[in-house]
Amino acid sequence: MDPCPFVRVLVGNLALKMPASAPPAAAAASGSGVHPATPPCYYCRIRLNKLPYQTAPAPLLPATEEGSAPAPASCAAAFHASKADLDRAAARPALFLGGRLRTARLKVAVYAGRGGGEGGGRLLGKLVFRFDLRRAVAEPFVFLSGWFDIGKRGAGKPAAANAARAQLNLTVLGEPDPRFVFEFDGEPECSPQVLQVKGSMKQPMFTCKFSCRSNSDLRSRSVQSDSGAVGPRNWLAKLWSERERERAGKERKGWSVTVHDLSGSPVALASMVTPFVASPGTDRVGRSNPGGWLILRRRVDGTWTPWGRLECWRDRGGSAGDAQLGYRFELVPDHNSNVTGSGVCVAESGVPAARGGRFAIDLTTAGSPGRGSGELSRHALWPPGGFVMSAAVQGEGRRGRPSVEIGVAHVGCAEDAAAFVALAAAVDLSMDACRLFSCKLRRELSA
Repeated sequence: MDPCPFVRVLVGNLALKMPASAPPAAAAASGSGVHPATPPCYYCRIRLNKLPYQTAPAPLLPATEEGSAPAPASCAAAFHASKADLDRAAARPALFLGGRLRTARLKVAVYAGRGGGEGGGRLLGKLVFRFDLRRAVAEPFVFLSGWFDIGKRGAGKPAAANAARAQLNLTVLGEPDPRFVFEFDGEPECSPQVLQVKGSMKQPMFTCKFSCRSNSDLRSRSVQSDSGAVGPRNWLAKLWSERERERAGKERKGWSVTVHDLSGSPVALASMVTPFVASPGTDRVGRSNPGGWLILRRRVDGTWTPWGRLECWRDRGGSAGDAQLGYRFELVPDHNSNVTGSGVCVAESGVPAARGGRFAIDLTTAGSPGRGSGELSRHALWPPGGFVMSAAVQGEGRRGRPSVEIGVAHVGCAEDAAAFVALAAAVDLSMDACRLFSCKLRRELSA
């Protein structure tokens, strides 16, 4: 398997210096309810090209302190760009500036206040940098490092010594981050093939087999009740079948996806071990009672072992009222065969239910789940830090071909990749499993 080139852009070492007269004024303007004697919070909203904004705090340093970075150094934001993204950006003539090619535009906006970037803070200034990300495809490259003025005059220029302006320190590092890319050629519930993608080339790598045990059992019982002779026993069977149909409308269970290699041997499995059931008094799967999947992979000796556990539910959404598919994924240590045993949480977030989004496991930043406690290294599950995987998730009622990206460091054999493919299928199916129970599922899921 050949990986695709990707570039990871890390923005870190954030620190802020303010002129001697700036903090009181900033504190007074940081928002209502903030006492002038309380130092304001400073934070940055960071964006690379058209990727979503990321927010990170910017520690305030004394204006007289020398040095180019806070201690210890930290990662504030991480962005990822594929080789295709870089090639498309390089083809745009507008990005030729000063005779040099630029493929990336980094925007950093500095705020004072406690709004967290949602309109509650006061904008202090913006910085815009352009550089060529392709310089980091083969080896790490430092694009920026140092102090920069954020005032209206000279914004984005290296800070002059003893300048009476607000200054922001940051470091921008690009490094190669190759990944294996896979694409389903249909929805997981349609038992599709899984293709490996490299540039314009696609080749079959796995096949998926979807099954729904509860529905097959229901159909068999219904056939038996309808084909038998009329009598008390047949009447009881028909009544039982109707009760099963009614119960099936209030819970979703028994789904599974088996991933096979090209020889037809099963190598990974995603099985719904906890039914998706509506919370009492509602028609949605609540966070307090999520549905669960167990991801298993086959060992070399042919036995199966738990690899990870995925829990999903439906959140009501944020301030905009958009519902979300909430998820939490944890690794099951190899030495622990008990499914209910302690695991290591490596991802917990949400995907917009209407428009879809990406399920991601990324341990780059210091605040990522599983970091700081040493659990990952102690169980020897994954290398600490870095990108792990990302999967496209279609919105409710939308049909598409899910894609999966997996970091090279986490794939040592085909079984490793198959486990991530099974996880991606489980996440995609969870979007349907968490739909409101007043909504009708697709025929493949309910027939």
